[in-house]
Amino acid sequence: MAHQNTNIPGPADEPNLHHHHHDEGSFSAELMHHLPYAIFSVAVGMIILSLLDYSSGWASLGQLARKEACSGYHMLFHSFHFLHILFAATGTIITFSRFSHSFIKALIIGIISPTIFCMLSDVLLPYLAGRLMGIDMELHICFHREFQNVIPFLGIGVLNGMILRQHHSAMLPVFSLGSHVAHILISSLAGLFYMVSHGFDNWYPQMGVLYLFLVIAVVVPCTLSDVVVPMYWAGVKPKKA
Repeated sequence: MAHQNTNIPGPADEPNLHHHHHDEGSFSAELMHHLPYAIFSVAVGMIILSLLDYSSGWASLGQLARKEACSGYHMLFHSFHFLHILFAATGTIITFSRFSHSFIKALIIGIISPTIFCMLSDVLLPYLAGRLMGIDMELHICFHREFQNVIPFLGIGVLNGMILRQHHSAMLPVFSLGSHVAHILISSLAGLFYMVSHGFDNWYPQMGVLYLFLVIAVVVPCTLSDVVVPMYWAGVKPKKA
């Protein structure tokens, strides 16, 4: 008579069967968790710009018409730049709140971090990327001129983050990832619209190099803003391998 196998895993064995080596709270784990979504978001941003160029017949436009189209992209840059600030403020506060309950620190980091990193990813690094590719880029820093528009988006982003941080802690990683993906997509569009409207109108022949530079120019500052800086402020120390 065959003996029945009694070595059937029970509920107590479940953790061993489904153990994942996810170092919650480590910088490397958070970065690797967000990076693939960020890379795809930049690609989607380039798809959207390609469709806009195609639908407008950009390649066949004359010089005057291209200048008018650039003014439209300049408007789109401002719109996405302001939205970027909103999502950056929300994402920064959510990530910080996963590791710390300090209200004052969350408020400070939610205000300071977006104002620095949004300008870096939407303006300064795209400008430098264009220069490195040999384009006569125009530097346009609009923060002080558009202060009346920046403040409402920054304020609502901070308020939104403060509201979301009150939810159950198990939902904060979901909110953090969702806001980061939206943040990266909006930032990539802001950076692309900035480059097209400030000198890099013939971007298609160099789109491969442009994509590489944008991944660096957009993903790195946004990941610093959404992940590294709030975790550091929350007192999370990098884990050693």
